[in-house]
Parts: sequence; structure tokens; C-alpha cells
Amino acid sequence: MPKQKKARKKIEARLSPIHGNGVFATEAIAKGERVIRYKGKLRTHEEVDAEYGDIDEDGHTFLFTLNDDYVIDANVEGNVARWINHSCEPNCEAVVEEDDESRPHKDKVFIEAIRDIRAGEELTYNYGITLDERHTPKLKKLWGCRCGAKTCTGTMLQPKR
Repeated sequence: MPKQKKARKKIEARLSPIHGNGVFATEAIAKGERVIRYKGKLRTHEEVDAEYGDIDEDGHTFLFTLNDDYVIDANVEGNVARWINHSCEPNCEAVVEEDDESRPHKDKVFIEAIRDIRAGEELTYNYGITLDERHTPKLKKLWGCRCGAKTCTGTMLQPKR
């Protein structure tokens, strides 16, 4: 797959009407444009469980599942991409770029525009949160969505398959 041209610094973090901090376009971003790489410390699932497993869920996370072996922990060494909020009608998507030599520790996540984005618009993507346990009303509320889209499901949790 050919590498896409990286966007210039066309984004900035600031307070969001969706939740806490958000990331906003400072210039127009074209559909298909790679906006930013999601960065943070690369950790195994076991390391993340040991670090955060005893902490009560609060519906807020900077952990991005990279693959079956690794998680990107943007709590440590994270960049501005960690502030991109969830939306049920996103303008971006997270794309995992697998290493050409099948080395899972070299896989990367990029945030790419799935439609044209106007200057001043907040960047969002669907977090795609999946949980093994039953989606109780309490969990749905914990992982509540505040995107305000007409099609908002009210939760960041994805339907069970």
C-alpha cells in the first residue's frame, strides 16, 4: 500500500463541546488525508492490565488496542491524537497500518479523514469499544456518548456480534 502524504500541522487541541479536550482542524483537511499518527508507549496487554486493571472504569481512556499483542498507551508519551473524541457520525477513522515484515510491535495507528473537514471543525472517530461482558445500562452510561449526532446511539460501546 502506498504511503499517504502526511498532513501539515493542520490541527490543534482545545476545549471541546463534546467532552473535555478535543482536536480541531485549523485548515481544511481533504477526504483520505492522513491527519496524525496515534502515539504513546507500546505495551503488551498484560502490562496494561497490570498497570490499569485495578482502576475502576470511568469511561475515559487513552489506550488504543493495536493488535493481539500490543496496546498503545497514550497516557505515556502520547501526542495530541489522544484528545480526538468519539462520535457516532465521525469525520475520521483510525487505520491500523501493519508492518510489512509481520512484526506486530512495528504496527502503527493513523487517523485519516473519511470526508472533507472544514477549518474549525472538531475531528472525531468511532472508538469501536467492544466489551465481552453484557452491556448493562450501567456500562452503557459509563461509556456514554456525548457526540450530539442525529444518529447518536448514546454509548461508545459497539453492538454485540
